[in-house]
Amino acid sequence: MARRALAQDPEITAGVHAHMAEHGLTEKAVRQQVRKYLDEIIPHFNVLSYYKLGYNLAKVLVNLLYKVSVDYQDEAALERIPKRDVVVYLMNHRSNADYIVVAYVLARGVHVSYAVGEWARAWPLEYVFKNFGAYFIRRRFREPLYHTVLERYVQLITRNGVTQGLFPEGGLSRDGKLRAPKLGILDYICRTLLDPEFDRDIWLVPVALNYDRVLEDRSLIRELIDEQDRPGRLSQLGTVLSYLASNTVRLLTGRLKRYGRVAVNFGTPLSLREWLRDAPDGILSLPKERRLPELERLARTVLARIGAINPVTPVPLAAAALLSFGQSVIPKEALLERMDQLRDRLQEVNGKVVRGGARIAEIWDRAWRMLRMRRLVVADGDTLVVLPKGRPLLEYYANSFAHLVPIRGPRLPFHKTHEIDTNLPRLRS
Repeated sequence: MARRALAQDPEITAGVHAHMAEHGLTEKAVRQQVRKYLDEIIPHFNVLSYYKLGYNLAKVLVNLLYKVSVDYQDEAALERIPKRDVVVYLMNHRSNADYIVVAYVLARGVHVSYAVGEWARAWPLEYVFKNFGAYFIRRRFREPLYHTVLERYVQLITRNGVTQGLFPEGGLSRDGKLRAPKLGILDYICRTLLDPEFDRDIWLVPVALNYDRVLEDRSLIRELIDEQDRPGRLSQLGTVLSYLASNTVRLLTGRLKRYGRVAVNFGTPLSLREWLRDAPDGILSLPKERRLPELERLARTVLARIGAINPVTPVPLAAAALLSFGQSVIPKEALLERMDQLRDRLQEVNGKVVRGGARIAEIWDRAWRMLRMRRLVVADGDTLVVLPKGRPLLEYYANSFAHLVPIRGPRLPFHKTHEIDTNLPRLRS
């Protein structure tokens, strides 16, 4: 049905004729290329796969790896969204596990169709994602005909009320901070409102995720420490297979331990039609170079909302506290006091600290299990020592909420002397 509707779409037909004129190709050849794009983009959603296999698989995987926390900053506003309107979840992108975590959290209420990058276009991932309703996009492919086909597909599913999941940053964060927004898919979704027959509203729901451990963290920060040290595809595949094999052995022998907590926080939804009333007249009809700056302001507004509700799990809180001293040797008592101070400052700016009401020693104990297991920090009596190779990872986790509370603090006198080593590895700015 989608293929038939798009094959007859007047804008795609116009794109076909423009492509023919530019490249001197026959209509048959260009139409064949359009069919290739449609086969690549359009999923074959399977209800049984999504709600039986998909949900149960996600439930097993997520709960095997993490303890899940879910919170709502404005649950009443979410419940007020009219049932007939379209919902788009806009999320920060911490891990490829984000797809599974959010799908698992939302599965009992709604099916989410994700925009997925080229990384997943490999067997068996492509088969799995397509069965779960994801559609594929080429992120750096500039051909106008392809983008016409992609835009009309996104607008077709939006007009038909499909709930979508979108990562406005366009890719995974390498340093733990929120990235600048990419506007392509958001632009397509917004321009659905130009259809005079589309009388629904589109609601943009900010979703913030944070982890005690991001599965790909070392790979993500590797190029920020040394941009030449980026593994090839075979090396990455070998790492993944080794990781799966070792964890399968741990599972079978009963030695597999959870990676701490993953937290998901839903924010206050933003009505696209309401935003449009305050935007310049006819903004969606303007040429791309004139409308994108306004859409970028919209995207940054949503990203600011995501940042404001970003949950702080134990490891990021502990990482920020450890780094705030500017030294590698820290008394445990001073660290707990600093964590308590950071928690108070987060609460002052309405930051969401997961299990924030617990004693600070309990929060540290949860973080310590992960920091010790990953050999980022070691204990020497009542003193904690940040290992040199652990510092970039601590920066990565602390950066997840550095926009809420700048990480700073006076250096305290220590009972052990330790000079700051400027040669320690750090993330590049």
